[in-house]
Order: sequence, then structure tokens, then C-alpha cells
Amino acid sequence: MESSRPTAILLIACPDRPGIVSEVSHFLYENSGNIVDVDQHVDPGENQFFMRLEWEVAGFGISREDIAQAFAPLAEKFEMDWKLHFSDVKPKVAIFVTRDNHCIYDLLSRQESGELPMEVPLIISNREDLKPAADRFGIPFHLFPITKETKQAQEKKEIDLLNDHGVETVVLARYMQILSSQMVDAFPNRIINIHHSFLPAFPGAKPYHSAWKRGVKIIGATSHYVTEDLDEGPIIAQGVTQVSHRDSVKDFIRKGRDLEQTVLSRGVWLHLKRRTLVHANRTVVFG
Repeated sequence: MESSRPTAILLIACPDRPGIVSEVSHFLYENSGNIVDVDQHVDPGENQFFMRLEWEVAGFGISREDIAQAFAPLAEKFEMDWKLHFSDVKPKVAIFVTRDNHCIYDLLSRQESGELPMEVPLIISNREDLKPAADRFGIPFHLFPITKETKQAQEKKEIDLLNDHGVETVVLARYMQILSSQMVDAFPNRIINIHHSFLPAFPGAKPYHSAWKRGVKIIGATSHYVTEDLDEGPIIAQGVTQVSHRDSVKDFIRKGRDLEQTVLSRGVWLHLKRRTLVHANRTVVFG
């Protein structure tokens, strides 16, 4: 259950050992923390412990500015990789697009309605096609044409622009460019992409056409964090739908696009709500 009042969200990953839950819970108890949500997972094969803990800021015995410092000794004791977030701080998200508009309109509509708690200070594209979408929502549109020769220089300019705007997360809403390592390294586990899954045998610009010709019975979509290995980053969310011989190529594309926008929005929502942890190219998703 989500609290209507501001909360602190603690994400923890560390080697598994006795006493972690007890001591973290005691830290909150002795400071009058009112827990509103808690989830944990142990991976015995990796001997790793994962936890998401959320509590109300109001009434907590430590000011929000001092929570991290107060928790640090406990984190050090258990060798934790940890992050602290607050629910009333909306992350700044940049959206990258090319020509397809279904994902960007879905994201911005959900942001406008309040479903996706984020600020979108800018939209970046390698083409001008979707400038009208940015204009419709009153968001600055930045054009960065990219060729093989200009890719590194243009991405450097994009990174500088993103940093100038305090962007935390990048969403690739059908952005048809492969990111270089400099962009991926600048936003580790903070770039979210969408692509058609369950079509691994159908690469290229027209995967739905190829799938239709092969008579597949299921299509899907996957949202994932971007790594240097193309389409092999940690998976956040997936969705599938059935198709049949009665469906035309247009039906495949229509159903595929519907999945792409809903699965991308789901992945972005989970990320914004601080419900994902990445470990060894896998995600722990506290849904």
C-alpha cells in the first residue's frame, strides 16, 4: 500500500548473513519509524540479500537530511550497497525519440495525469519528426543529428545537456540509435529501453513482418536497462499477447505497439517508484 504522505525509501543489497532484518528494523523502531511497505529477497546461489523498506518521514526521529549519515555505520557493518530516496522528490527524466510516437505520447500522458511521478525537462531526438509532440506538452525539444562520424561528439553534447538539467534517468521511447559506452557509462542502470521480445529470430527494421511470415503465435515486449551489450541489459518488465493466422501484419504491429507502450511505462513506473535493484545483470523487482 502506498502512503499518501512523504516516505523515505531504502534499497539494500549485501551479502546474506543473520541479523540484517533485525538491525535495520531496530534502526527504524528506535527512531519511531512508521513502516508502510517492506519486501525482501535472498538469492542463496549468490548468497545475496535484497531489501526495499519504506517508512513515513513525518514523525521519524531523524531529519531527512541526516538519515543517510545516521544509517551509514549500519550499512558499513553489513557491507551494504544502498540507496536512500524520498517519495516526494520527482526524478528528472529525459526522453529520447526518433520517429515512432506511440511510446512518447503514452509516457507524457501518464506523466501529465500523475501516474508517472517524474519531471521531463527535455526531449532529445536525432530527427525532427516528433517536435510537435514535445510542443504539445510544452517540453523543450533538442535536435542532435547523428552520423557515424559525429556520434561521439554529439553524445558528449547530449551528456553535458542532461547534466546541466539535472537529469537522473533517460528513457529511450523507440529511439533508433545504438548508444555508445560513453552514454551508458554516464547513466549506469539509469537508461531504460523498450524492444520487441519473443522475436529473437527476426532482427532488423521490420520484425513484425518477418514474424507474420513465420506464423508465430505469440509476440511481446521487454523493458530493460541499457548496457554496452545490445538488448542484453537487466530486464525490468515484460508483456506478451497471442496472435494467430487471422491477424494481418497491421494487426501484429498494432498489438506490438500497444505492448511496447504499456511495458515501457510499467518499467519506468517501477524505476521511478524505486522498486528495482540490479545485481549481476539481473533485476530484483519489488512489484
